[in-house]
Parts: sequence; C-alpha cells; structure tokens
Amino acid sequence: MNTIAAGYTDEFLSGMREQADSAADDLLNRCFSNEEVKIIMRQYLTDLKYNSQLLQLPELLKDEPLLLNATQLPGWANHREMQTGAAFFARYASLIMNMLGLLSLPYCYAAADGARVLYFSDRLRNDVGKRLRETGEFVWQVMSPDAFTPEGQGFATIVKVRMMHAMARYYTLQSQQWQIAWGQPVNQEDMAGTNLSFSLLVIRGLRKLDIAVSYADQQAFMHLWNVIGYLLGVDERLLPEDGQQAIALEQAISRRQFRSSEEGRALTKSLTDYITGANLSKGSISAKETVQLMRFLVGDEIADIINLPKGQVPKSAVNLLKLAGTFQEFKIVPSIKNEYRQQYKQFNKQHAGL
Repeated sequence: MNTIAAGYTDEFLSGMREQADSAADDLLNRCFSNEEVKIIMRQYLTDLKYNSQLLQLPELLKDEPLLLNATQLPGWANHREMQTGAAFFARYASLIMNMLGLLSLPYCYAAADGARVLYFSDRLRNDVGKRLRETGEFVWQVMSPDAFTPEGQGFATIVKVRMMHAMARYYTLQSQQWQIAWGQPVNQEDMAGTNLSFSLLVIRGLRKLDIAVSYADQQAFMHLWNVIGYLLGVDERLLPEDGQQAIALEQAISRRQFRSSEEGRALTKSLTDYITGANLSKGSISAKETVQLMRFLVGDEIADIINLPKGQVPKSAVNLLKLAGTFQEFKIVPSIKNEYRQQYKQFNKQHAGL
C-alpha cells in the first residue's frame, strides 16, 4: 500500500474530501442516462447475492470497470492474514456486533460534515432498525470465512454498498441542501473514517472491555478491513498499514471533523430512541444501561459532541460484556466456520422482528 510518509496532512485530507468513487459514480450516471441500462442494472443488483454472479454480467454491463474488477483483490492482500482476521471476528462476533451499534455508529455521528449525508438520507432517522439490520448483514457477509470465495457474498455485497453510496451522493447533490465547502457527499476522508470505525475503533472497544487482543489479531483484523476498504473504493493511501498509522489517521480526521452538529445530535437521538424503544438487550442489560454503555465506550468527549445522555454505566452492565468476552477468549474453537455459523444464527435469533 502507498501511504503518506510525512503523515496525514490537512492539505492531503482536504483533497480527499473532494474525491469520491468515480467508478461507482460513472456507472450510476450511465444508468440514469440510459433507461434500458437502468432497468437491467436495477434487476441485476436485486438478484445479486453471490460472488459467482459477478462473473455472469448482462451484455449491457459487461464492460463496466466497477463490475469487471469487483472480484479482484489488491496485490498486497494477504490471504493468511485475511483468514486470521475472519477467525478473530468469528470468535468475538457477538461482542464486535455490539461494538458497531454502541461505538462505531455514534463515533461516525461526531463527524459533522459526514453526518449530514446520513441525516439528509432520512433512513438513519426514520428507519433506524432496518438500517442497523442492513449494516449488520453487510458486516456478517464480508467477515465470513468464505466471504471472498465464489460461493461467498463479500464481493457481491460490496458492489451493492458502492452503488448505494453513489446513489446517496447523487440524490444529496440533487437535493439543493449540500454545500460545496463540505466536500463531496460520501467522500474519501469520510469513507476512511468509517472504515476505521469498523476496525480500529472495534479493537479499541474490545480492549476497553479487558479483552486481550494480540498484536497479530489486531493486524489481521485491520488488514481484512483494509482489503474491504479497497474493494469499497477507498484510496489506498487512506488504508493504514499498522496500528500506529491507523491511530495517526483517526486522530487527524477527528481533529478536522469532530464537532457538535444538529445532524449528529439528531442521528444520535434516533439511535438511542430506537435502542430504548426496542430494548435490544432482551433483558440482560436495560435500555438505559445500553445507552450508558455507549457513553462508556465512545468516551465523554465524543459523547458530549453528539449529546449522548449523561450518566455512569453500572459496573454490573460492563462486567456482563467483559464476562462474555472472557468466555469467548478462552473458548476452544475447533472450527472457525462452525463458530461463525453458530454466532450468525444467534445474531439472527436475537434480532428477529427488529
């Protein structure tokens, strides 16, 4: 990967705000300029589920760069590292999925300009449950031990997400609400920050729960997310090679972007209202304690930026998560694929009807 030796400067990151995902945007523009292509593409994405389908493109789509290259891993991808990262996810899947809702999403809401895109799209305000479910499904699909095999779904679901991002950019710009000073909607800096929230922030959250994440597991998990980021169209220079670079990038982005905003506060309220109303904890931890756990994980500084309710999480609630992590840490896992399937089944059971 080609990272910046001198660090993540304001000049560089400001430039990244002006860039989005040209391959996805070009394909979307072609669809909107040709009704036949639009119909075919819509049906293709509706039917697209497995990676093998990306090798069977309709005639009118067979020359599209995004689709042609969709199954091409970057040259620096390390298959052993990717498998180690997937194994790490399988072991801690339930906790990691909790980190996404309690840490990764509220962390992203602190980035004022990036939060505006989510706010303007309405879905994270008015259909929180469905959006959380979709995000969860995306993570399960790209974290599967078979994600990037022909029978897997990793490549396929990433194509869908890239086109969803392109749609968000298109309609946000068409809405007349977007200001050019904010950069492009769903730009490279924001995508890099989101990728960090799914990788670096998850590792940080697990360690806050006293999970002993080894350096090897950290590297492998972050490497897997770097591969996913690359496939999502993130500039390689925004994919840090190690924890030190990841922290430097996260600090640079948060320094530039984290500030209180109406949009970030509204998104946070929608999330906490949903958690409180749905009582996702299913009785083990109360809805109020779940929101307090969110503050505990993101920290008071970010919690204040996004206006999370103040309050000290009870030690009993934190200890329940720590206990679950300790159990997984020492659990014998003879088959990563079986562990993944069991935790995925449990996830679906817990979230049925939400």
